Amino acid sequence: MVRPINQNLRCNEQIRVSPLRVIGENNEQLGILPNVEAFRLAREAGLDLVEVAPNVRPPVCRLMNYGKWKYSQKKHAKKHHHEPQLKEVRLRPKTDTHDREIKTNRALKFLSSGDKVQFTMVFRGRERMHRDLAFEALRAIADQFGPRVRVERPPSMDGRHMVMILAPLKGPLELSSSDGQRPAEAKAPAAPLPVPPRPATIPPATIPPTTIPPTAIPRAEASAGQATAANGVV
Repeated sequence: MVRPINQNLRCNEQIRVSPLRVIGENNEQLGILPNVEAFRLAREAGLDLVEVAPNVRPPVCRLMNYGKWKYSQKKHAKKHHHEPQLKEVRLRPKTDTHDREIKTNRALKFLSSGDKVQFTMVFRGRERMHRDLAFEALRAIADQFGPRVRVERPPSMDGRHMVMILAPLKGPLELSSSDGQRPAEAKAPAAPLPVPPRPATIPPATIPPTTIPPTAIPRAEASAGQATAANGVV
């Protein structure tokens, strides 16, 4: 069995013991060989001779790419090093939009590290009368994260508090370019509404003067005209 990566393994010329039990790159048994012969096999294969079990006799050595093996071991250890934890973010029903955005960004960092987040809505005094507002606030937070999270515990009362637990859907939450922005900035600005065309100005129609025939003059006006002519008034 290969020793853990946190222990330094002797390789190549650091191995001074002879003979050695040598294992090939594909786990094939090459037998018990002098260390000089084992060094030669390693050089011909372009590999390292690594002492993997120094406490047995003869010591067990393996042909491998030691640098590549150390890198893969470190990557594997780093991947499994972080264990998911339950983080808590506390809110109140009267928390304003800006403070709620700060707390949501804090929860986003926890989720991106692979942790679960418990949102705890704290009630004070008469705020317990408005549980529906607290429920809607927690549901809005869950909708803000969308399909990237799993609602492990929907909003529900836990004693005097309302609790909701969110967990990353698959491993650590991947951040998007819109994370950390305010809701008004994350959305693209709406396209301006089209301006309706102004109605064309219609010039007033030219009405020709109408000639009124004499027959259309009322009788009273005609009699007055005759009386004026009789008196000699022009």
